[in-house]
Amino acid sequence: MVAVAVLMMTTFQWFTIANVFVLPFWALMIILPQWDWTRRILTSYLPFVGLALLYTALFAVVLTPESAKVLANPTLADIAQLFGQEQVAAAWVHFLVMDLFVGRWIYWEGQRTGAWTSHSLVLCLLVGPIGLLSHIMTAAVFERFSSTETVMAAED
Repeated sequence: MVAVAVLMMTTFQWFTIANVFVLPFWALMIILPQWDWTRRILTSYLPFVGLALLYTALFAVVLTPESAKVLANPTLADIAQLFGQEQVAAAWVHFLVMDLFVGRWIYWEGQRTGAWTSHSLVLCLLVGPIGLLSHIMTAAVFERFSSTETVMAAED
């Protein structure tokens, strides 16, 4: 019975579920980064497997000979037209998976180095690549100043 209900869900419903699904992971990384359960939950790849399977299913459903042709040789106008249709659900899940994966990497880098990550994680959630850039810059500044502090402490 559950399998039938799952199969009958619309693309819009899957799109909505995917959007809501990622939010607890972002909340844990941003709000409770030091909590033991956050660390435990974020060691798993299962959220990415689930989202990647959803992406694969949505992609298979929306893939047509026309969209395959566009993806094989994309133009900006063709991609814009695809984004005006339900195919955008698959593309959006693609963004959700990749942004969450990058966010998880930022989180673990912050845990490893002690660098502050909340601002970069918020940016990664909202505008993925800008969050990644923010973390790269933050990590460089953190490394520079933590190296300076280490040298100064050694000289004392």
